[in-house]
Amino acid sequence: MDVELLSRLQFAFTAMFHYIFPPFSIGIGLLLVVFEGLHYFTKLEVYEKITRFWIKIFAATFSVGVASGIVLEFEFGTNWASYSRFVGDVFGSPLAAEGIFAFFLESGFLAVLLFGWSRVSRGFHLFSTLMVFVGSTLSAFWIVVANSWQQTPVAYQIVGEGVDAMAQITSFWGMVFNPSAMVRFSHVVVGSFLQGSFLVLSVSAFFILKRKYVETAQRSFLVALAVATVFSLSQLALGHKHADVVAEYQPAKLAAFEGLYESTAEAPMYVLGWTNTETHKTYGLKIPGMLSYLIAFDTQHKVPGLMEFPREDWPNAGVIFQTYHLMVAIGMLFIGLTLFASFLHFKNALFKQKWLLRLFAFSVVLPVVANEAGWVSAEMGRQPWTVYGLLRTADSLSKAVDATEVTISLIMFAVVYLLLFLVWIYVMDKEIKHGYGELKEGSAQYPEREKWVARIFGLNKLNNSHNGL
Repeated sequence: MDVELLSRLQFAFTAMFHYIFPPFSIGIGLLLVVFEGLHYFTKLEVYEKITRFWIKIFAATFSVGVASGIVLEFEFGTNWASYSRFVGDVFGSPLAAEGIFAFFLESGFLAVLLFGWSRVSRGFHLFSTLMVFVGSTLSAFWIVVANSWQQTPVAYQIVGEGVDAMAQITSFWGMVFNPSAMVRFSHVVVGSFLQGSFLVLSVSAFFILKRKYVETAQRSFLVALAVATVFSLSQLALGHKHADVVAEYQPAKLAAFEGLYESTAEAPMYVLGWTNTETHKTYGLKIPGMLSYLIAFDTQHKVPGLMEFPREDWPNAGVIFQTYHLMVAIGMLFIGLTLFASFLHFKNALFKQKWLLRLFAFSVVLPVVANEAGWVSAEMGRQPWTVYGLLRTADSLSKAVDATEVTISLIMFAVVYLLLFLVWIYVMDKEIKHGYGELKEGSAQYPEREKWVARIFGLNKLNNSHNGL
């Protein structure tokens, strides 16, 4: 294999491994704010137990995310020096902002979360939890801004020629709010909320099935279910908006998403299927005219196919078609699963369905797969460009790195990351087995003035809802 393909594989492997953890941190961070907010306003011990438990899970996940993410920044210099030289003026600002305004905010207040329960007031501890969540979200914002500029570059000028050419910012805020930045940020963050929510749902369902910490687990399950339901539905709208931006600024990527080779009026949307990149044919279950309608609210709208673009500018439609549809299918599954579970709960039947709880116990894998598939779709859909329309991937490589060096480092990363993943699994397993801890009798009951909490999350239906287990 040549050095370009190996370097792409190495970056893809390290980036996809790293991308397992930040969505968990962001999603758990949101739920920590909710759980500790409930503890602050209700003064119930049950929410303190839940918050303490998930802070430890958050800390373990945050640590692995930091360790695995550092490697990516080094790869810009070792494998992609020409790219780094070209975009250095653009990328430097958001990456510096991520470190100064986001990482230090998150990591600084995390110490208060871990060690401050008896050292600071309840209000300041809640504020610290909020700052950790804000820091993790800001970190995602600046990283997505930098990546989105690659997808839709604006507010720049090219200085120099040939190998000395560089992109320089002409407007910092123009670069930050590039055409795809905000919709991509929203899409990524909501995907993270879902990944964190389904982790809480998974662990809570496990405890309920094992009949351990049942009352506590039911409360954490229902709060996470409410969050997952809201954001599953909102992701549908955000995904549609994101597709509109892709259609406007990266039409070749959209054509690859749907395996569309010929420009077509009444363009179909595929529910599932496959595309043959040799014959330029796509097969499967499709809805005629739906792609045209979603883009322009007109089933006769003509959607450009890949044939409209030079062959050397085509992304790999065979891979992108599958990853894109996998992401969409899992997203639709989330909507159906969370709405069905919510309906059963308000019929007092949710916690009687052991098969559904088992499904939730294993469902934590699904948002990870969906987020990874979305990342592959977005990044491979940009190919053959690292900066869309400006810098090709083949021209972004370091000149001094050879295939042997990349192969050796890829193997080393695989070994180290496997060990890191096993350590994370071990710590997670240990903390989950340790559980929430036992509650004092009556500490989960709601005084009359706190019935609003029960009404919001349906907790008033818990008294008899687990009898069928």
